Amino acid sequence: MSKRTLHERLIYGLDFTSAPTRQKPITCAGGSFDGEILRITTFEALTDFDQFEAVLMRFGPWTAGFDFPFGQPERLIRALGWGDSWGAYVRRIAGLGKEAFEAAIAAYRATRPPGDKHHLRRTDEWAGAKSPMMLHGVPVGKMFFQGAPRLLAAGVHVAPCHPTGDSRVAVEAYPALVARKWIGSTGYKSDARPKQTPDHRLARQSIVDGLRANREHYGFDVALTVSHVAELVDDPTGDQLDAVLCAVQAAWASTQPGYGIPDAANGLEGWIVDPAYMKGSDNA
Repeated sequence: MSKRTLHERLIYGLDFTSAPTRQKPITCAGGSFDGEILRITTFEALTDFDQFEAVLMRFGPWTAGFDFPFGQPERLIRALGWGDSWGAYVRRIAGLGKEAFEAAIAAYRATRPPGDKHHLRRTDEWAGAKSPMMLHGVPVGKMFFQGAPRLLAAGVHVAPCHPTGDSRVAVEAYPALVARKWIGSTGYKSDARPKQTPDHRLARQSIVDGLRANREHYGFDVALTVSHVAELVDDPTGDQLDAVLCAVQAAWASTQPGYGIPDAANGLEGWIVDPAYMKGSDNA
């Protein structure tokens, strides 16, 4: 990547976890993008948050897609009086600490009727994503708590929540949204060995094949080495593949005015970047 031309931009995609370890790291895919081809050149396993924070502090310009919710639903933010701006409430949540944050979410949910305990952001509704209030199962609430304050502390440009003007640009990614373009709702990964199936491998192969001829959906192709293709298809957890899918969304966003985020997007909540629902959400 040190040989990038003036017309190339640095792209990262990060498959996030709220508790990185050697066994389950944050996976970071890196590459260069010239507007026509996204070349994936590196994969990094970030085994703790110090390593994640070091990536955030790398010199720009770069655009990175992060697979965690950048914000909470506005209904929750207003109800708990957390603040009137993304920076204010993320800073406040960080000050609460993990246990107090999770307790506040749980206490609020206890006051809500069945069917209205996990609010969705507008972008979650469009993308078919989980509520960022979820703390169990798919613990995206925990991912938000660990990720958003670190973006704030790093001073990066968080689109559309915290536009600092920095050349390091963070966009919210959702790899399942990319995968659906080639496999629909078919599963393609699992962390649990008994649930890892041959059909998952076939689905990963379909996704990788689609990425390499990607212009129909994103306007560019993805270049992968032979060894990277094998790794993406053979990895039953899908972590490396998800990191690449995040990088695809980041690369697409880097070519769009306002990173492909509609003017009406809620800056308190955040917005998932993807062409799949950008046009239909102009009046969100």
